Parts: sequence; structure tokens; C-alpha cells
Amino acid sequence: MTAFARRARASAGRMHPELSLVSYTLLGHLEESGGCRATDLAAHYALDKSTVSRQVAALERTGLIERRLDPEDHRVQVLHLTEAGRDILAQVTESRRAAFRERLADWPEEDLERFAAYLERYNGWPGTGR
Repeated sequence: MTAFARRARASAGRMHPELSLVSYTLLGHLEESGGCRATDLAAHYALDKSTVSRQVAALERTGLIERRLDPEDHRVQVLHLTEAGRDILAQVTESRRAAFRERLADWPEEDLERFAAYLERYNGWPGTGR
């Protein structure tokens, strides 16, 4: 698992010097959710607010995310991907997929199916069935 995480961090870093595994994960969440508050990111990933704040500041500095006022509550700022953020996220995602395809190319089908099932099980949330 450590080697897996190191490869993921290295992959993100090769695409953009300030794109850590955490920031890549946050970008992915913003893409999936269509935007959210920094406090929502902290709660979702069980991260300290200061950790998320530092990551958000770095992503803003690099132009990968932006803050917008919530249309329903102008006191709230919602984080959204910028076009550059969407582009870099797509590049990193494709790079990671290509690396997975390459590493798994010679695996037999039954090993791939078993591996996929184990990953689903590992990534599932206890008690939720997913």
C-alpha cells in the first residue's frame, strides 16, 4: 500500500509541481460534487480544517480552483474547479489510468477480476454496503 501511495503522489507531482496526492484527491472531489465548501472537504475526508485550508490556498495560487459565492447564501464561499483545474485533473487521471493499464496488461482476466473485487471491498465503507 505504501508503494501504491508513493506512485500516486509521484504521478500527481509529475503533472504539476504543487499537486500532491491530497490536492489531487480534493480536485477530484470538487469535480464529482460540482463544488463545495472547504469545511465540507475537511468533513468528507476527516482532515483538519487547517490542512484543507493550506491545500485550498495552494490550489488557488496555482489557478486550479476558485471561490464563488453560494447563490443561495452569499455569506458562504463554494470552491470550484477552474478550466485549468479540470485540464490538469484530466491529464493526471489519464496518466494514472495509462500506468495502471501498463502494469496490469499481462495479468490474466481472473486475477484482474479478483483484484477489482478486493479493491472494491477495501474501499467500501463499513456498514454501508458500498
